[in-house]
Amino acid sequence: MSQTALRQGKSTIDEATASHEQHSPTESTRLEHDCIGSLDVPANAYWGIHTQRALSNFPVSGVAVSSHPELIGAYAVVKQACAMANRDLGGISHEQCTLITQACIDVRGGHFDAQFPIDVLQGGAGTSTNMNMNEVIANRALEVGGYARGDYDVIHPNDDVNKSQSTNDTYPCAIRLALISAFADAAHSAQLLSASFASLAKRTMTKVTLGRTQLQDAVPMTFGQEFTAFASLLDDDATTMRNQRAPLSTVNLGGTAIGTGICADVRFRQAAADYLAQLTNLPIALAPDPIAATSDTADFVTASGVIRNCAIHLGKIANDIRLLSSGPRAGLAEISIPAQQAGSSIMPGKINPVIAECVNQSVFTVIGLDATVCSAAQAGQLQLNAFEPVIAHSLLTGMHLLARAMDTLRTNCVEGMAVNAQRGLDEARRCASLATSLIGHVGYEKAAEIAKTALDCDISVHEAALRSGSIRAEVLDDILDPVKLARA
Repeated sequence: MSQTALRQGKSTIDEATASHEQHSPTESTRLEHDCIGSLDVPANAYWGIHTQRALSNFPVSGVAVSSHPELIGAYAVVKQACAMANRDLGGISHEQCTLITQACIDVRGGHFDAQFPIDVLQGGAGTSTNMNMNEVIANRALEVGGYARGDYDVIHPNDDVNKSQSTNDTYPCAIRLALISAFADAAHSAQLLSASFASLAKRTMTKVTLGRTQLQDAVPMTFGQEFTAFASLLDDDATTMRNQRAPLSTVNLGGTAIGTGICADVRFRQAAADYLAQLTNLPIALAPDPIAATSDTADFVTASGVIRNCAIHLGKIANDIRLLSSGPRAGLAEISIPAQQAGSSIMPGKINPVIAECVNQSVFTVIGLDATVCSAAQAGQLQLNAFEPVIAHSLLTGMHLLARAMDTLRTNCVEGMAVNAQRGLDEARRCASLATSLIGHVGYEKAAEIAKTALDCDISVHEAALRSGSIRAEVLDDILDPVKLARA
């Protein structure tokens, strides 16, 4: 499911109406209360007291939940499905459901993102984000119905919007939907980069170069084969990303607090899941053991591993590009990459592989985010993992970072890449490892002797083999042809 799928539906509101304005001492407020006491909330805010407290409690990263719009859209569709299920079961009235549904559609439309200002690093296992969502939907629903914000006797954030739900089932459900959306975008970027390498491979499939293992000369191959390998890795990564759709569609919705379904109609679980499948066009399935699913974050660890593996492939590709383009005179210089900017403040004319370097740094970051996910996943206790907020933030950040890194590598580097065919052919012809092809004719020991001679005397394997008298010249011409060896 893409970001577009999560953010469907038209809204009639003005974006400026929903924008987040800083609360100043002279700004009008409304008084709200909770189990702790009372607190002033900006009158124009769609959030309520729980969000207001969270703003003060978690001034940590400076990154707001609004930085993950797919999570907001996903959470809104979860709330919409729950409202429809509650209506069918008599938990809320048809009028309340109509207003809540419209509010959810408006939030999914992206117009209320600024109303989610809480820090992504929050205590409470995502409770603040859930409360924020409940309050924004409730107040938007009230507004749609012609009521004042904060008139919770009509539609209450907890009693109505959050009915039959808990943070502990809705928050991980929303994360799963958001990840499916982000995976679709990352897979698309991987597929485009793969196609770019495949196109480059097609143009260079007959151009011979020298393969290398452990940074030492190996045997001939073609540039096209080298680039095809890059394309294959990325194509496999895109497929693996798309394959996360099914496991991430298995949800613990309806399990409420710890998976037992307390405070929910026994029919709610299936009804909510059915509506969620209908709204998202995803293969939504209920976890067979909701208690286990409420505390288990294994699917998130798997998702993080998928992102990390793609990042590792991307990092290796960027490393190879930097090596192969090194020079232009004292390095390998077998490929040329587009000059994107001056490479030095002191050395005139120097050009650096800045795009590949940027990609490498993105990869380092993604690997670090994977470590964060793994640490958070193993830190859960008993019936809940309290650290899902940092898991969600790390996964979504990593996926978007990876997608953008692949996009810039494609558009700013690979699409303008060219090969130095003559240099590649010359290196392949000079390589002492060509003696490998002689093993079937003279055996390993004699072939090794010929290779040593070629290196010691700085001559070709062809010449060294002729000097040895082991093979006739016309045979050597055939078996040492690097073009034929590359196609073996």
